[in-house]
Amino acid sequence: MTGPVRLSFGRTRSVCPDCLKTIPAERFAVGDAVYLDKTCPEHGRFVTPIWRGLRSYEIWARGHRALSAPVSVATDITKGCPHDCGLCADHRQQSCCVLVEVTSRCDLVCPVCFASAGRHGRDMPMVEIDAALDKLRSGSGQVHIQLSGGEPTVRDDLPEIVALVRAKGFDYVQLNTNGLRIGSEPAYLAALVKAGLDCVFLQFDGVSDAVYRKLRGRDLVAAKREAIVSARAAGVGVVLVPTLVPGVNTSEIGAIVDFAKAEMPTVRAVHFQPVSYFGRNPAAPNDQDRITLPEVMQALIDYAGGAIRIEDFRPGSAENPFCSFSGRFSVDKAGRLHSDPESSGGCCSSGIGEVKDKGDCCGVPQARSPDVVRAQRYVAGQWASTQEKEAPAVGLEAFDAFLEQQGRRLSLSGMAFQDAWTLDLDRLRQCHIHIAQSDGRVIPFCAYNLTDLEGRSLYRGPAT
Repeated sequence: MTGPVRLSFGRTRSVCPDCLKTIPAERFAVGDAVYLDKTCPEHGRFVTPIWRGLRSYEIWARGHRALSAPVSVATDITKGCPHDCGLCADHRQQSCCVLVEVTSRCDLVCPVCFASAGRHGRDMPMVEIDAALDKLRSGSGQVHIQLSGGEPTVRDDLPEIVALVRAKGFDYVQLNTNGLRIGSEPAYLAALVKAGLDCVFLQFDGVSDAVYRKLRGRDLVAAKREAIVSARAAGVGVVLVPTLVPGVNTSEIGAIVDFAKAEMPTVRAVHFQPVSYFGRNPAAPNDQDRITLPEVMQALIDYAGGAIRIEDFRPGSAENPFCSFSGRFSVDKAGRLHSDPESSGGCCSSGIGEVKDKGDCCGVPQARSPDVVRAQRYVAGQWASTQEKEAPAVGLEAFDAFLEQQGRRLSLSGMAFQDAWTLDLDRLRQCHIHIAQSDGRVIPFCAYNLTDLEGRSLYRGPAT
Protein backbone atom coordinates (compact mmCIF):
# COMPACT_ATOMS: atom_id res chain seq x y z
CA MET A 1 0.00 0.00 0.00
CA THR A 2 1.25 3.46 -0.86
CA GLY A 3 0.32 6.61 1.01
CA PRO A 4 -1.16 9.75 -0.47
CA VAL A 5 0.92 11.48 -3.12
CA ARG A 6 2.86 14.47 -1.80
CA LEU A 7 3.40 17.21 -4.38
CA SER A 8 6.08 19.78 -3.51
CA PHE A 9 5.59 23.47 -4.32
CA GLY A 10 9.05 24.58 -3.33
CA ARG A 11 10.97 25.58 -0.26
CA THR A 12 10.87 28.83 1.67
CA ARG A 13 11.61 30.04 5.20
CA SER A 14 9.25 30.63 8.10
CA VAL A 15 9.39 30.95 11.89
CA CYS A 16 8.86 28.61 14.81
CA PRO A 17 5.54 29.37 16.56
CA ASP A 18 7.18 28.65 19.90
CA CYS A 19 10.32 30.83 19.69
CA LEU A 20 9.92 32.87 16.44
CA LYS A 21 13.36 31.80 15.22
CA THR A 22 13.69 31.65 11.44
CA ILE A 23 13.64 28.06 10.14
CA PRO A 24 13.41 26.31 6.73
CA ALA A 25 9.96 25.37 5.43
CA GLU A 26 8.38 23.59 2.49
CA ARG A 27 5.06 24.05 0.71
CA PHE A 28 3.44 20.79 -0.35
CA ALA A 29 0.06 19.45 -1.42
CA VAL A 30 -1.71 16.26 -0.45
CA GLY A 31 -5.03 15.78 -2.16
CA ASP A 32 -6.73 19.15 -2.57
CA ALA A 33 -4.93 20.95 0.27
CA VAL A 34 -1.62 22.81 0.36
CA TYR A 35 0.39 22.83 3.59
CA LEU A 36 3.38 24.61 5.08
CA ASP A 37 5.76 22.13 6.72
CA LYS A 38 8.60 23.22 9.03
CA THR A 39 10.66 21.83 11.88
CA CYS A 40 12.32 23.75 14.69
CA PRO A 41 15.36 21.89 16.11
CA GLU A 42 14.20 22.81 19.61
CA HIS A 43 10.39 22.74 19.43
CA GLY A 44 9.57 20.17 16.77
CA ARG A 45 7.52 19.94 13.61
CA PHE A 46 4.59 22.13 12.54
CA VAL A 47 2.40 21.30 9.53
CA THR A 48 -0.38 23.80 8.75
CA PRO A 49 -2.93 24.07 5.91
CA ILE A 50 -2.50 27.31 3.96
CA TRP A 51 -4.72 26.75 0.89
CA ARG A 52 -7.61 24.34 0.33
CA GLY A 53 -8.21 24.11 -3.41
CA LEU A 54 -5.45 22.82 -5.67
CA ARG A 55 -6.97 24.17 -8.91
CA SER A 56 -7.10 27.73 -7.63
CA TYR A 57 -3.61 27.34 -6.13
CA GLU A 58 -2.26 26.57 -9.57
CA ILE A 59 -4.14 29.56 -11.03
CA TRP A 60 -2.88 31.88 -8.31
CA ALA A 61 0.66 30.55 -8.79
CA ARG A 62 0.55 31.96 -12.32
CA GLY A 63 -0.42 35.38 -10.97
CA HIS A 64 1.70 38.44 -11.60
CA ARG A 65 4.64 38.68 -9.19
CA ALA A 66 5.18 42.34 -8.41
CA LEU A 67 8.69 43.03 -7.17
CA SER A 68 9.80 46.55 -6.44
CA ALA A 69 12.48 48.01 -4.20
CA PRO A 70 11.32 50.17 -1.28
CA VAL A 71 11.40 53.91 -1.93
CA SER A 72 13.86 54.16 0.95
CA VAL A 73 15.64 51.73 3.29
CA ALA A 74 15.60 52.40 7.04
CA THR A 75 17.23 49.32 8.61
CA ASP A 76 20.29 47.18 7.99
CA ILE A 77 20.17 43.46 7.34
CA THR A 78 21.70 41.78 10.38
CA LYS A 79 19.51 38.91 11.62
CA GLY A 80 17.53 38.33 8.43
CA CYS A 81 13.80 38.35 7.68
CA PRO A 82 11.55 38.87 9.67
CA HIS A 83 13.88 40.34 12.31
CA ASP A 84 15.20 43.42 10.43
CA CYS A 85 11.98 45.13 9.33
CA GLY A 86 12.00 48.81 8.84
CA LEU A 87 12.05 48.39 5.70
CA CYS A 88 15.33 46.64 4.93
CA ALA A 89 17.00 46.34 1.52
CA ASP A 90 15.74 42.75 1.18
CA HIS A 91 12.08 43.84 1.11
CA ARG A 92 10.55 43.44 -2.34
CA GLN A 93 7.62 45.88 -2.46
CA GLN A 94 6.92 49.50 -1.70
CA SER A 95 4.36 50.74 0.77
CA CYS A 96 0.81 50.97 -0.58
CA CYS A 97 -1.41 51.29 2.51
CA VAL A 98 0.22 52.40 5.77
CA LEU A 99 -1.51 52.12 9.13
CA VAL A 100 -0.97 54.84 11.72
CA GLU A 101 -2.01 53.45 15.11
CA VAL A 102 -3.11 56.64 16.83
CA THR A 103 -4.05 54.88 20.07
CA SER A 104 -3.76 51.53 21.83
CA ARG A 105 -7.05 52.16 23.67
CA CYS A 106 -10.36 50.59 22.65
CA ASP A 107 -13.97 50.83 23.82
CA LEU A 108 -14.36 47.08 23.34
CA VAL A 109 -12.31 44.22 24.77
CA CYS A 110 -12.85 41.64 22.04
CA PRO A 111 -11.98 37.98 22.73
CA VAL A 112 -10.30 38.04 19.29
CA CYS A 113 -8.04 41.05 18.67
CA PHE A 114 -4.79 41.19 16.70
CA ALA A 115 -3.74 44.32 18.64
CA SER A 116 -4.68 42.93 22.07
CA ALA A 117 -6.31 46.32 22.69
CA GLY A 118 -8.26 47.15 25.84
CA ARG A 119 -9.82 49.94 27.86
CA HIS A 120 -6.50 51.36 28.95
CA GLY A 121 -3.60 52.34 26.78
CA ARG A 122 -1.70 55.21 25.22
CA ASP A 123 -2.69 57.81 22.68
CA MET A 124 0.04 58.70 20.23
CA PRO A 125 0.75 62.38 20.92
CA MET A 126 -0.05 64.77 18.08
CA VAL A 127 3.59 65.82 17.87
CA GLU A 128 4.58 62.18 17.28
CA ILE A 129 1.87 61.76 14.64
CA ASP A 130 3.11 64.91 12.91
CA ALA A 131 6.70 63.64 12.90
CA ALA A 132 5.69 60.14 11.79
CA LEU A 133 3.72 61.55 8.84
CA ASP A 134 6.65 63.74 7.79
CA LYS A 135 9.00 60.77 7.88
CA LEU A 136 6.49 58.61 6.05
CA ARG A 137 6.02 61.20 3.31
CA SER A 138 9.77 61.59 2.80
CA GLY A 139 10.56 57.89 3.17
CA SER A 140 7.66 56.19 1.37
CA GLY A 141 6.09 58.84 -0.84
CA GLN A 142 2.39 58.96 -1.73
CA VAL A 143 0.73 56.17 0.24
CA HIS A 144 -2.78 55.54 1.46
CA ILE A 145 -3.21 56.19 5.17
CA GLN A 146 -5.38 54.05 7.43
CA LEU A 147 -5.99 55.46 10.91
CA SER A 148 -6.11 52.51 13.25
CA GLY A 149 -5.47 51.37 16.82
CA GLY A 150 -6.86 50.17 19.18
CA GLU A 151 -10.03 52.01 18.30
CA PRO A 152 -9.11 55.40 16.80
CA THR A 153 -12.53 56.95 17.48
CA VAL A 154 -11.87 57.00 21.23
CA ARG A 155 -9.87 60.15 20.41
CA ASP A 156 -11.83 63.39 20.40
CA ASP A 157 -9.17 65.00 18.22
CA LEU A 158 -9.41 62.46 15.40
CA PRO A 159 -10.85 65.07 12.97
CA GLU A 160 -7.70 67.15 13.57
CA ILE A 161 -5.57 64.07 12.81
CA VAL A 162 -7.45 63.52 9.54
CA ALA A 163 -6.90 67.17 8.61
CA LEU A 164 -3.21 66.82 9.47
CA VAL A 165 -2.85 63.79 7.20
CA ARG A 166 -4.41 65.82 4.39
CA ALA A 167 -2.20 68.82 5.11
CA LYS A 168 0.87 66.60 4.75
CA GLY A 169 -0.17 65.84 1.17
CA PHE A 170 -1.60 62.32 1.49
CA ASP A 171 -4.56 61.98 -0.84
CA TYR A 172 -6.47 59.07 0.70
CA VAL A 173 -7.46 58.59 4.35
CA GLN A 174 -9.31 55.55 5.67
CA LEU A 175 -10.68 54.89 9.16
CA ASN A 176 -10.44 51.42 10.69
CA THR A 177 -13.24 51.26 13.28
CA ASN A 178 -15.70 49.11 15.18
CA GLY A 179 -18.33 51.73 14.37
CA LEU A 180 -19.63 52.36 17.88
CA ARG A 181 -18.92 56.08 18.08
CA ILE A 182 -19.62 57.00 14.47
CA GLY A 183 -23.02 55.32 14.85
CA SER A 184 -23.97 56.97 18.11
CA GLU A 185 -22.49 60.38 17.22
CA PRO A 186 -23.27 61.22 13.56
CA ALA A 187 -21.82 64.71 14.01
CA TYR A 188 -18.46 63.16 14.91
CA LEU A 189 -18.37 61.23 11.62
CA ALA A 190 -19.50 64.33 9.73
CA ALA A 191 -16.53 66.20 11.21
CA LEU A 192 -14.18 63.43 10.08
CA VAL A 193 -15.55 63.59 6.54
CA LYS A 194 -15.33 67.39 6.49
CA ALA A 195 -11.68 67.07 7.54
CA GLY A 196 -10.97 64.78 4.58
CA LEU A 197 -11.91 61.19 5.49
CA ASP A 198 -12.46 59.06 2.37
CA CYS A 199 -13.64 55.68 3.62
CA VAL A 200 -14.83 53.77 6.68
CA PHE A 201 -13.29 50.30 7.11
CA LEU A 202 -16.01 48.86 9.35
CA GLN A 203 -15.52 45.77 11.51
CA PHE A 204 -18.53 43.64 10.50
CA ASP A 205 -18.41 40.00 11.50
CA GLY A 206 -21.96 38.92 10.74
CA VAL A 207 -25.67 39.68 10.81
CA SER A 208 -26.55 37.97 14.12
CA ASP A 209 -25.73 39.04 17.65
CA ALA A 210 -24.62 35.49 18.51
CA VAL A 211 -21.56 36.06 16.28
CA TYR A 212 -20.67 39.32 18.00
CA ARG A 213 -21.09 37.86 21.48
CA LYS A 214 -18.57 35.18 20.54
CA LEU A 215 -16.01 37.39 18.76
CA ARG A 216 -16.55 40.82 20.33
CA GLY A 217 -18.08 40.05 23.72
CA ARG A 218 -21.45 41.82 23.27
CA ASP A 219 -24.43 42.33 20.94
CA LEU A 220 -23.46 44.72 18.15
CA VAL A 221 -25.79 44.28 15.16
CA ALA A 222 -27.79 47.42 16.01
CA ALA A 223 -24.59 49.43 16.45
CA LYS A 224 -23.31 48.32 13.03
CA ARG A 225 -26.56 49.42 11.40
CA GLU A 226 -26.33 52.81 13.14
CA ALA A 227 -22.78 53.25 11.82
CA ILE A 228 -23.96 52.69 8.25
CA VAL A 229 -26.85 55.14 8.73
CA SER A 230 -24.33 57.77 9.86
CA ALA A 231 -22.07 57.01 6.90
CA ARG A 232 -24.96 57.41 4.49
CA ALA A 233 -25.82 60.78 6.00
CA ALA A 234 -22.18 61.89 5.83
CA GLY A 235 -21.76 60.67 2.24
CA VAL A 236 -18.77 58.44 2.95
CA GLY A 237 -18.25 54.94 1.57
CA VAL A 238 -18.12 51.88 3.84
CA VAL A 239 -16.19 48.63 3.45
CA LEU A 240 -17.54 45.77 5.58
CA VAL A 241 -14.67 43.81 7.11
CA PRO A 242 -15.62 40.38 8.51
CA THR A 243 -13.07 38.35 10.47
CA LEU A 244 -14.02 34.80 9.48
CA VAL A 245 -13.75 32.14 12.19
CA PRO A 246 -14.78 28.54 11.36
CA GLY A 247 -17.75 27.42 13.40
CA VAL A 248 -18.62 30.98 14.39
CA ASN A 249 -19.56 33.05 11.33
CA THR A 250 -18.49 31.24 8.17
CA SER A 251 -22.13 30.18 7.70
CA GLU A 252 -23.05 33.88 7.42
CA ILE A 253 -20.85 34.72 4.42
CA GLY A 254 -23.83 34.86 2.07
CA ALA A 255 -25.93 36.80 4.57
CA ILE A 256 -23.14 39.38 4.90
CA VAL A 257 -23.16 39.88 1.11
CA ASP A 258 -26.97 40.19 1.20
CA PHE A 259 -26.61 42.87 3.86
CA ALA A 260 -24.01 44.70 1.75
CA LYS A 261 -26.26 44.65 -1.32
CA ALA A 262 -29.16 46.05 0.70
CA GLU A 263 -26.96 48.93 1.90
CA MET A 264 -25.49 49.90 -1.49
CA PRO A 265 -24.21 52.40 -2.54
CA THR A 266 -23.10 53.41 0.97
CA VAL A 267 -21.54 49.97 1.34
CA ARG A 268 -18.99 49.75 -1.42
CA ALA A 269 -17.29 46.43 -0.68
CA VAL A 270 -16.94 43.41 1.58
CA HIS A 271 -13.36 42.55 2.50
CA PHE A 272 -13.17 39.12 4.17
CA GLN A 273 -10.28 38.34 6.50
CA PRO A 274 -9.82 34.71 7.58
CA VAL A 275 -8.84 34.64 11.24
CA SER A 276 -5.12 34.74 11.92
CA TYR A 277 -3.78 33.50 15.21
CA PHE A 278 -1.82 36.40 16.60
CA GLY A 279 -2.54 38.95 19.28
CA ARG A 280 -5.35 37.97 21.66
CA ASN A 281 -6.80 34.56 20.77
CA PRO A 282 -8.25 31.82 22.95
CA ALA A 283 -5.78 29.06 22.02
CA ALA A 284 -3.30 27.76 19.45
CA PRO A 285 -5.13 26.69 16.27
CA ASN A 286 -5.92 23.25 14.94
CA ASP A 287 -6.42 22.56 11.23
CA GLN A 288 -10.21 22.86 11.59
CA ASP A 289 -9.79 26.33 13.11
CA ARG A 290 -8.67 27.72 9.75
CA ILE A 291 -10.53 28.85 6.66
CA THR A 292 -8.39 29.59 3.60
CA LEU A 293 -8.97 32.05 0.78
CA PRO A 294 -10.22 29.52 -1.80
CA GLU A 295 -12.80 28.30 0.72
CA VAL A 296 -14.07 31.86 1.04
CA MET A 297 -14.22 32.20 -2.74
CA GLN A 298 -16.08 28.90 -3.01
CA ALA A 299 -18.58 30.04 -0.38
CA LEU A 300 -19.24 33.15 -2.49
CA ILE A 301 -19.60 31.07 -5.66
CA ASP A 302 -22.05 28.74 -3.91
CA TYR A 303 -23.97 31.72 -2.54
CA ALA A 304 -24.33 33.20 -6.05
CA GLY A 305 -25.80 29.95 -7.37
CA GLY A 306 -23.49 29.67 -10.34
CA ALA A 307 -23.73 33.31 -11.44
CA ILE A 308 -20.05 33.83 -10.67
CA ARG A 309 -17.03 31.57 -11.11
CA ILE A 310 -13.53 31.21 -9.74
CA GLU A 311 -12.34 33.04 -12.88
CA ASP A 312 -14.23 36.13 -11.70
CA PHE A 313 -11.74 36.51 -8.84
CA ARG A 314 -8.14 37.53 -9.25
CA PRO A 315 -5.03 37.11 -7.11
CA GLY A 316 -3.01 39.93 -5.65
CA SER A 317 -0.63 41.81 -7.90
CA ALA A 318 0.92 44.54 -5.77
CA GLU A 319 1.46 41.97 -3.04
CA ASN A 320 2.23 38.26 -3.30
CA PRO A 321 -0.60 36.58 -5.26
CA PHE A 322 -1.36 34.16 -2.41
CA CYS A 323 -2.13 36.99 0.01
CA SER A 324 -5.48 37.94 -1.43
CA PHE A 325 -8.28 37.71 -3.95
CA SER A 326 -10.65 40.31 -5.35
CA GLY A 327 -13.56 40.59 -7.72
CA ARG A 328 -15.78 43.47 -8.68
CA PHE A 329 -19.39 42.76 -9.46
CA SER A 330 -22.49 44.54 -10.62
CA VAL A 331 -25.77 43.82 -8.86
CA ASP A 332 -28.92 43.74 -10.99
CA LYS A 333 -32.33 44.89 -9.78
CA ALA A 334 -33.17 41.35 -8.69
CA GLY A 335 -30.07 41.29 -6.48
CA ARG A 336 -28.06 38.89 -8.65
CA LEU A 337 -24.29 39.28 -8.93
CA HIS A 338 -22.62 39.62 -12.32
CA SER A 339 -18.91 39.91 -12.99
CA ASP A 340 -18.00 43.52 -13.76
CA PRO A 341 -16.02 43.68 -17.01
CA GLU A 342 -14.34 46.88 -15.80
CA SER A 343 -12.74 45.12 -12.84
CA SER A 344 -9.15 46.06 -12.15
CA GLY A 345 -6.64 45.64 -9.39
CA GLY A 346 -7.54 46.46 -5.84
CA CYS A 347 -5.46 47.32 -2.84
CA CYS A 348 -4.40 43.89 -1.95
CA SER A 349 -5.81 42.63 -5.19
CA SER A 350 -4.91 42.22 -8.81
CA GLY A 351 -4.70 44.57 -11.74
CA ILE A 352 -5.18 44.61 -15.47
CA GLY A 353 -3.33 46.89 -17.88
CA GLU A 354 -0.34 49.14 -17.49
CA VAL A 355 0.01 52.18 -15.29
CA LYS A 356 2.87 54.57 -15.92
CA ASP A 357 3.33 56.86 -12.95
CA LYS A 358 5.90 58.55 -10.81
CA GLY A 359 5.39 59.47 -7.22
CA ASP A 360 6.48 62.82 -5.89
CA CYS A 361 7.91 63.02 -2.43
CA CYS A 362 8.37 66.53 -1.03
CA GLY A 363 9.14 67.81 -4.53
CA VAL A 364 11.65 65.04 -5.34
CA PRO A 365 10.40 62.67 -8.08
CA GLN A 366 10.58 59.04 -7.01
CA ALA A 367 9.88 55.87 -8.96
CA ARG A 368 6.62 54.32 -7.84
CA SER A 369 5.72 50.71 -8.49
CA PRO A 370 2.98 50.64 -11.19
CA ASP A 371 1.34 47.77 -9.33
CA VAL A 372 1.12 49.85 -6.14
CA VAL A 373 -0.19 52.88 -8.04
CA ARG A 374 -2.82 50.69 -9.71
CA ALA A 375 -3.90 49.24 -6.38
CA GLN A 376 -4.20 52.69 -4.85
CA ARG A 377 -6.30 53.95 -7.74
CA TYR A 378 -8.65 50.99 -7.46
CA VAL A 379 -9.30 51.65 -3.78
CA ALA A 380 -9.76 55.39 -4.28
CA GLY A 381 -12.26 54.75 -7.06
CA GLN A 382 -14.25 51.90 -5.53
CA TRP A 383 -14.08 52.22 -1.74
CA ALA A 384 -14.33 55.96 -1.16
CA SER A 385 -17.09 58.58 -1.02
CA THR A 386 -20.49 57.79 -2.47
CA GLN A 387 -21.03 61.41 -3.51
CA GLU A 388 -18.03 62.52 -5.54
CA LYS A 389 -18.59 61.01 -8.97
CA GLU A 390 -17.21 62.58 -12.11
CA ALA A 391 -20.06 63.27 -14.51
CA PRO A 392 -19.53 62.11 -18.09
CA ALA A 393 -20.13 64.61 -20.86
CA VAL A 394 -23.63 63.38 -21.70
CA GLY A 395 -27.22 64.47 -21.18
CA LEU A 396 -29.05 64.41 -17.86
CA GLU A 397 -30.88 61.15 -18.56
CA ALA A 398 -27.65 59.35 -19.42
CA PHE A 399 -25.98 60.82 -16.33
CA ASP A 400 -28.76 59.41 -14.16
CA ALA A 401 -28.12 56.01 -15.73
CA PHE A 402 -24.41 56.42 -15.07
CA LEU A 403 -25.04 57.14 -11.40
CA GLU A 404 -27.35 54.13 -11.15
CA GLN A 405 -24.66 51.90 -12.65
CA GLN A 406 -22.01 53.24 -10.28
CA GLY A 407 -24.29 52.63 -7.31
CA ARG A 408 -24.82 48.98 -8.25
CA ARG A 409 -21.18 47.92 -8.09
CA LEU A 410 -19.87 45.84 -5.21
CA SER A 411 -16.35 44.59 -4.58
CA LEU A 412 -15.85 41.22 -2.89
CA SER A 413 -12.33 40.57 -1.72
CA GLY A 414 -10.31 38.77 0.90
CA MET A 415 -6.89 38.89 2.51
CA ALA A 416 -5.14 36.18 4.49
CA PHE A 417 -2.83 37.63 7.10
CA GLN A 418 -0.04 35.34 8.21
CA ASP A 419 0.60 34.14 11.74
CA ALA A 420 3.49 32.20 13.26
CA TRP A 421 2.14 28.92 11.85
CA THR A 422 1.46 30.12 8.29
CA LEU A 423 4.21 32.72 7.82
CA ASP A 424 5.99 32.36 4.48
CA LEU A 425 8.88 34.80 4.18
CA ASP A 426 8.57 34.89 0.38
CA ARG A 427 5.11 36.36 0.93
CA LEU A 428 6.19 38.64 3.76
CA ARG A 429 8.92 40.26 1.65
CA GLN A 430 6.25 41.32 -0.85
CA CYS A 431 3.95 42.83 1.79
CA HIS A 432 2.74 46.35 0.93
CA ILE A 433 0.53 46.95 3.99
CA HIS A 434 2.77 48.51 6.60
CA ILE A 435 2.59 50.00 10.11
CA ALA A 436 4.18 53.42 10.58
CA GLN A 437 6.54 53.91 13.51
CA SER A 438 7.31 57.26 15.12
CA ASP A 439 11.03 56.77 14.35
CA GLY A 440 10.36 56.64 10.62
CA ARG A 441 10.40 52.88 10.10
CA VAL A 442 7.51 51.04 8.48
CA ILE A 443 6.90 47.42 9.50
CA PRO A 444 5.03 44.89 7.31
CA PHE A 445 1.65 44.16 8.89
CA CYS A 446 2.16 40.43 9.42
CA ALA A 447 5.61 40.94 10.93
CA TYR A 448 4.39 43.69 13.25
CA ASN A 449 1.52 41.61 14.61
CA LEU A 450 3.40 38.29 14.71
CA THR A 451 3.20 36.66 18.15
CA ASP A 452 4.43 33.35 19.53
CA LEU A 453 2.50 30.79 21.57
CA GLU A 454 2.86 32.95 24.67
CA GLY A 455 1.73 36.14 22.94
CA ARG A 456 5.22 37.62 22.69
CA SER A 457 5.87 39.86 19.69
CA LEU A 458 8.87 40.91 17.62
CA TYR A 459 7.65 44.46 17.09
CA ARG A 460 4.34 45.26 18.78
CA GLY A 461 4.91 46.22 22.38
CA PRO A 462 2.57 45.07 25.15
CA ALA A 463 -0.66 47.04 25.54
CA THR A 464 -0.33 49.69 28.21
